[in-house]
Amino acid sequence: MSASPLYRRRFGKREGESPHAPSASRVPLFHGMETLKALVGLLAMPIPLTALLAVFGVCALALGIRRTGQTLLVLAPLVVVLAAWGPVADRLLAPLEQAHPPIETAPDRDDIAAVVVLGSGYYPQMPLPVTSRLNDSAVVRLTEGIRLYRQLTDVPLLVSGGSRVELEPSSAGYAAAAIALGVPAESIIELNWPADTAQEAYGTRELLGQGATIILVTSASHMARSVRHFRHVGLNPIPAPTRHKVGMPTRDSLAYWIPTAGNLRKTERALYEYMGMVSLRLDHR
Repeated sequence: MSASPLYRRRFGKREGESPHAPSASRVPLFHGMETLKALVGLLAMPIPLTALLAVFGVCALALGIRRTGQTLLVLAPLVVVLAAWGPVADRLLAPLEQAHPPIETAPDRDDIAAVVVLGSGYYPQMPLPVTSRLNDSAVVRLTEGIRLYRQLTDVPLLVSGGSRVELEPSSAGYAAAAIALGVPAESIIELNWPADTAQEAYGTRELLGQGATIILVTSASHMARSVRHFRHVGLNPIPAPTRHKVGMPTRDSLAYWIPTAGNLRKTERALYEYMGMVSLRLDHR
């Protein structure tokens, strides 16, 4: 299936369009709500929550509320220890990662409009090869997208991701890396304005049309929420999750039973996704 010629160019911008700012007509943007969501999400993470509990505990002690203050000061480090403990981190993350099985072989279907790789971190200002300017999640997502793209015939690779600041969008990093890895430039569609998953869903629908069937590639922890967004806007995503983290390290490893930074990151990822699913309806108002 061929895409609109406006988006079959390497960087896929409309004529006269800013490379960074989305059109107001594409998707409703609620900047105040986005800021509130970001703030709530940040404060609900284990380390900021621990800091808040400790501050409130000290304030309670200073005000003479001794029992409350002592309880908060005990809870503060306990939150971080539990969040960084393997059994807790895996228990939180597993339902998200196991919601959709990975794809070994791309489906043999004639109605697949594109392989869609959702955006992740990109650092265009770094004086490094493009593959090193993509973060770990982005590299794994793109690699999986290219693997599935190569199993199909005449199906474009749609790479997505904008930038919240005035830097080159992550989709540009994806496109450059894909070309460096052998994907023809004319097979790449770049969706360069979305700043979140809901906007990626609307942007994909704008490019491919209502009801389009796509292979959707993103991190396993992010897939459950992504599928909901894409189905909500009327697309038919075939989930292709990648970068699974549950079970690494394994239960027979000492690192699984001792609190570690890696397990803490898994807990943070799970909490972020659960909060995203709770607020999903707000993204489509």
